[in-house]
Amino acid sequence: MTNYLLAAAGAALGGALRYGLSGFAQKILPPNFPYGTLAVNVLGTFILGFIIFYFDVQGLISPRLRLFLTIGFCGGFTTFSTFAFETTELLRDAEYLLAFANVGLNLFLTLGALAVAYISAKWMIGG
Repeated sequence: MTNYLLAAAGAALGGALRYGLSGFAQKILPPNFPYGTLAVNVLGTFILGFIIFYFDVQGLISPRLRLFLTIGFCGGFTTFSTFAFETTELLRDAEYLLAFANVGLNLFLTLGALAVAYISAKWMIGG
């Protein structure tokens, strides 16, 4: 039962932060593209990668904290379902270029964020 509560608490925190960051990005950037979702997907993927590739590999976090941060926080923070919905809406609105840009940017920038997290963690570990 404790693991469920840890995941739920992390997801609540991640979801609240996602709401704030996504809304902020949408206010300061042009409204015709889901920049907020892109921002949280890239940042969330980087955070997840860094937690796994640095903190977990180094044994700096307990299994419960790992659960709270990865499944909970990062799961609540990243927004793949929102990404899918927004892409479908762009397609429905015949915004094909923006839809494919959304898919490409989310795919390549999140993979890039994960690679940067991995390289950063390896550098910090000394390997």
